[in-house]
Amino acid sequence: MDYVAVANATADKLLVYSEDQSGWKLCKKTDDVSICWRPSSEFSGNIYKGEGIVHASPDHVWQCLNPEPGGLRTKWDKNVQHFDVIEAVAENVSVCRTVTPSAAMKIISPRDFVDVVLVKQYENGTLTSNAANVQHSDCPPQPGFVRGFNHPCGCFCVPIPREPEKTQLLCFFQTDLSGYLPQSVVDSFFPYTMSQFYSNLKKAVKVLES
Repeated sequence: MDYVAVANATADKLLVYSEDQSGWKLCKKTDDVSICWRPSSEFSGNIYKGEGIVHASPDHVWQCLNPEPGGLRTKWDKNVQHFDVIEAVAENVSVCRTVTPSAAMKIISPRDFVDVVLVKQYENGTLTSNAANVQHSDCPPQPGFVRGFNHPCGCFCVPIPREPEKTQLLCFFQTDLSGYLPQSVVDSFFPYTMSQFYSNLKKAVKVLES
């Protein structure tokens, strides 16, 4: 598999998502984030978009989000229990395994995901993580985990002109959780966890800057 090609194609799709304002429907709004959804063009589920302002510099927000082993993400993101690099493919491109804990009062059992991940910076300073599911011979399905599948997903840390201590954060999730889950559980899970994601990130950045 050409992991670099898959990673670059994923980044291209996410850039389109970030610029396309059509068809999004608001499903949840808090002080930290507005969450919208629309049907995914990748699979039979939905794609979710989170958009909010974090009161911290893009560099500090990125420190909390950066997908790296031993990074801050596993400390504050309650949906990331473990993160490993299976193979460093190229500069800024890796195949990674992410483990998530049980959720929704244990209706959703622990999952694992194998993705190619690309870290990319754009000319305007926007830092992005871009991920999509792949297969890797060193990481077949593991006992005790349901293998889920992330279709193109990621985060954009966007600088705000003349406001260096603020960051616009865009996040896209379109995940097939697999297994036999009631659709009502899936539909409520993503908006709830995304709002928690923004709230917990806000707290993590405050700790980082204190």
